[in-house]
Amino acid sequence: MAGNPAVRARARRRSKQRRRLANVAGLMTALVLTGALYSVFSPAQAADEPSESAAEAAGRELYERSCITCHGENLEGVPNRGPSLIGVGEAAVYFQVHTGRMPLVRQEADAPDKPPVFSDEEIDQLMAYVQANGGGPTLPSGDLRDGDLAEGGELFRLNCASCHNFVGEGGALSSGKAAPSLADSNDMEIYTAMLTGPENMPVFGDNQLTPEEKRSIINYVQTIQGQADPGGAGIGRIGPVGEGLVIWVVGIGALMFGIFWMGSKA
Repeated sequence: MAGNPAVRARARRRSKQRRRLANVAGLMTALVLTGALYSVFSPAQAADEPSESAAEAAGRELYERSCITCHGENLEGVPNRGPSLIGVGEAAVYFQVHTGRMPLVRQEADAPDKPPVFSDEEIDQLMAYVQANGGGPTLPSGDLRDGDLAEGGELFRLNCASCHNFVGEGGALSSGKAAPSLADSNDMEIYTAMLTGPENMPVFGDNQLTPEEKRSIINYVQTIQGQADPGGAGIGRIGPVGEGLVIWVVGIGALMFGIFWMGSKA
């Protein structure tokens, strides 16, 4: 019987059937294990997502209500209205919205700073939405004034004083534009301005100024803003130009008035 071809054929068929059943059973076991593992780990992942998703959803609502007209439905910008926000990151959103420059009231040479339209929570939501959908520079963390004061002064004079003057009081630029005063700027606003280069300002990314150098500049700016003027009146803190003007206009003017007055009495 063992050598009967028919018996051997049936044995081979049964062996193939057992292998097929074993393969099917193995596949079913793998699918069951995969489903079980997914059901175990997916709730934990879902629990981590709602807070971020809620912030992004709220940011989307704010964006569609206040920003979409100029910056477009997908952050891609609108010609002759507003630039693309793809790649600007939460850093640009913080600077523009926290300083009140955005939303823009009207098109003009410079977007002036003013009290912010949105609350801090709403600004965080807008940042979350733009960062999630456009990417770009993020906000720094930690103490933004822990840089070297002397280095900050040198870097400020080299990179910033030509527009903002030596003590950060700002100044006029070409085409009716102006570099703003830094007197009321907080640390994060100064950092994000350097990081994103708003309007006429060049971008000082981490390849141009390292995070440590940015902190040094902030330390210098905030230190000189907090110093009292030893003479009483700062005269714009623009140095010998303002002081010389006061001497000539006020000092020489008073001297000439005194001369003419005494001459009239003689």
